[in-house]
Amino acid sequence: MRPVILAIESSCDETSASVITNGKVLNNIIATQAVHQKYGGVVPELASRAHQQNIVAVVDEALQKSGLNKTDLDAVAFTRGPGLMGALLVGVSFAKGLALALDIPLIEVNHMQAHVLAHFIGPSQPSFPFLCLTVSGGHTQIVLVKDYLDMEVIGQTQDDAVGEAFDKAAKVMGLPYPGGPLIDKYAQQGNANAYKFSQTSMPGLDFSFSGIKTQFLYFLRDEKLKNPNFVEENVADISASLQQHLVNMLLTRLIQASEQTGIRDIAIAGGVSANSGLRNSLKAVGEKKGWRIFIPAFEYCTDNAGMIAMAAHYKFLKGEFSALDVTPLARMPI
Repeated sequence: MRPVILAIESSCDETSASVITNGKVLNNIIATQAVHQKYGGVVPELASRAHQQNIVAVVDEALQKSGLNKTDLDAVAFTRGPGLMGALLVGVSFAKGLALALDIPLIEVNHMQAHVLAHFIGPSQPSFPFLCLTVSGGHTQIVLVKDYLDMEVIGQTQDDAVGEAFDKAAKVMGLPYPGGPLIDKYAQQGNANAYKFSQTSMPGLDFSFSGIKTQFLYFLRDEKLKNPNFVEENVADISASLQQHLVNMLLTRLIQASEQTGIRDIAIAGGVSANSGLRNSLKAVGEKKGWRIFIPAFEYCTDNAGMIAMAAHYKFLKGEFSALDVTPLARMPI
């Protein structure tokens, strides 16, 4: 069964390793970093140190659970970017050393391409071409996916990402980090029509989330002047209203993209694709529009090596290998 590839993900605050054999992901080992919670966000230096502490154990567990030995590997893959430079450097350096020691090829993977290709891990897979809305703490993009390694960004945020909007809104509400999942949790018990926020107008298929962050900050400030306990007493309705507003911003552009391209296979990927409001709303829109909807399993939404392994599999088949002088990239367009 070939190829056998070990994949490593270290772009932010998740240290992950995965083994893939002949296109089948055998495991997806992830070590999370709880150290960032008390700081209210990811601290790059602490993330890099945690990767150094975790990477050997994570890789060893991935190999052991696959039932394979490192000598069975045909290649080592790693996330080259985008991400935190120090965090990426840990994964790149480890992958280089292992590939050199085993005298096997090295495969660099674009983190955002890998999020899209997570859809090919499970049995339900979109057909080319399809549209993928990639949403995370650092990215918000509509990607036209023409083939496994042929993708074009046709719309993207011009400032902040939607994941950042969720987290920053949670922070001003006084919720602990990471706040995005908490907003989702509270929103499920709230009234999504309790509060209204204005839309931001952008050309084409692009997004902007800086305006809603500012508006939300002033909204809470004004309400707390009238009632200091406003957030505590209305956290569910606030969360539901904000979440619906952000989801509507995403789906408005996605509908436009589908109408412009004529494509009806629609996928979502990235950390925010785990949001229940987005998932449910996408399914509802899909039923009305006649779309085929593809949503990855939860474990493949956030940063993980399983998606890196899947991207590496297709690059291996095309013979796209990296030289040992490859360096990480904090910014790396699809």
